[in-house]
Amino acid sequence: MKELWVEKYRPNTLDGYVFKDDHQKNQIENWIKEGSIPHLLFSGNAGVGKTTLAKILLNKLDVQDSDVLFANGSKEGRKIEWVDKLIGFCSTMPFGDYKVVLIDEADYLNPTSVQPALRNLMEQYTNSVRFILTCNYPNRILPPIHSRCQSLHIEKTDLTEFTARVATILVEENVEFDLDTLDTIVKATYPDLRKCINTVQMNSLDSVLHLPEKGETTSSDYKVEMVALFKVGKISEARKLVCSQARPEEMEDIYRWLYDNVELFGDDASQEKAILIIKQGLVDHTLVSDPEINLAATLIRLGHI
Repeated sequence: MKELWVEKYRPNTLDGYVFKDDHQKNQIENWIKEGSIPHLLFSGNAGVGKTTLAKILLNKLDVQDSDVLFANGSKEGRKIEWVDKLIGFCSTMPFGDYKVVLIDEADYLNPTSVQPALRNLMEQYTNSVRFILTCNYPNRILPPIHSRCQSLHIEKTDLTEFTARVATILVEENVEFDLDTLDTIVKATYPDLRKCINTVQMNSLDSVLHLPEKGETTSSDYKVEMVALFKVGKISEARKLVCSQARPEEMEDIYRWLYDNVELFGDDASQEKAILIIKQGLVDHTLVSDPEINLAATLIRLGHI
């Protein structure tokens, strides 16, 4: 593994990036033409290209590395002490036209301390600093921050195109694969393209794509095994696997995965029943004291369809 495929095949130009429509692409191109950006909030599922788009913008705007501060909201932005570091960066003069603060996972910034402080900094240093925030859940960002940013929602890639992009990488890397194996890995990771590429690289052995060995415990691998069980109708076994492997912080994402792959439950009528069950499970997830029991109950209901 000389290099990560997710970096090797990361788009670095606008032509290589997939936009949801021409309006969104034209907006980005207009900012590049003007040589400036407003405060930005990019939202969308994990792995759909939010950070990639931000980096393309920084590259096309020729923002110097010394004028960019990268931060991760889930790691650095939970404590108010981090704001002191942010103030120190914002208060010095930029080498270029302006500085940029790029905060990934901004939805994990502390909403009672860090987010209000960030709101004030966005106003105070608006002439010399631009903020780019990325998040999976924009509803967790305070309204005053929303009002100070221009929001762009990054749509998930169409499933067919998603599969084709991963297949293209495998062909470029001279890796042999069968469609069923690729389909299982895609269903386990969709719409997170980053995770899918990492998974296929990890499981490309001797130039052949394999399913992960049973018993692997990484998040993507147990989901691959879960998909394989769903595809042959072994919902009960899938339930036991998920409930034994999923960490508490992953369980909310399981409901989203079930919805994204609702076709696994049969025809249109069965899919509609499945969506109602998934919706109720997600609602109950926020109310129950034991999310694992609630997830298990949801999967039992799905198994009865």
